Formats: sequence, structure tokens, C-alpha cells
Amino acid sequence: MKRFLPLLCAGLATALSASAQPARDALQQRYEREIAACNNGSLAAPAREACIRAAGNALDRARGGPPAEVPQSSADGRATIVAPAGTTPPSSGSDAITSRDGRATIVLPADRAPPQR
Repeated sequence: MKRFLPLLCAGLATALSASAQPARDALQQRYEREIAACNNGSLAAPAREACIRAAGNALDRARGGPPAEVPQSSADGRATIVAPAGTTPPSSGSDAITSRDGRATIVLPADRAPPQR
């Protein structure tokens, strides 16, 4: 009997995760339908943006709330950024340059190189 207990537990866990997957897929499909309705061209920009936010909020509520936010330090340790759990760590600052007058820090898009001085 002791040999079958781990197999039973594994089978039960698989069955529970398999039953949760269709519910998750249904939630995602409902969200995508709501987003498509928001983007059908019948709404002005402010109403469209509100519609998209409402769809995202409804999905978060159905899933039990938004992802937990956790503080993360940047690679160089100069900043603490609060972001959802599981996001990529913040940049080390190597993609940032100081403006010529020194009054601003400019963060470049990932696909662009810094301007030559």
C-alpha cells in the first residue's frame, strides 16, 4: 500500500491541475473576447482604454487578484523598483546616458545604440 500512495497522490494532483486548466483557458478566452470588443472601433480612445482596464481588472478578480508586487533592486544597486513577482530584473543602468547638459538621464530603447558624442 505504501508504494501506491505516491502514485495516488501524483494522479490526484494531475487530475486537479487538469481540471483547473479548462477554467483558466475559459477565463483567458473571455478576456480576449472582451478585449476584441473594446478594440472593434466603436469606442472613442478614453472609453476604449477604460474598457481594456475593466477587462484586465475582471480577469485579475477572477484569478484571485493581481500578481503580488515585490521590491527589486537594480543590478547596480542604485534603485529599488516595485514590480509584479516573476518579472525580469530591472536594468543595470548600462542602457542609460546622461544628457549633454547633465540635467537628465535618458533610457534608450533596447534596439537603439547611444548617440555618438
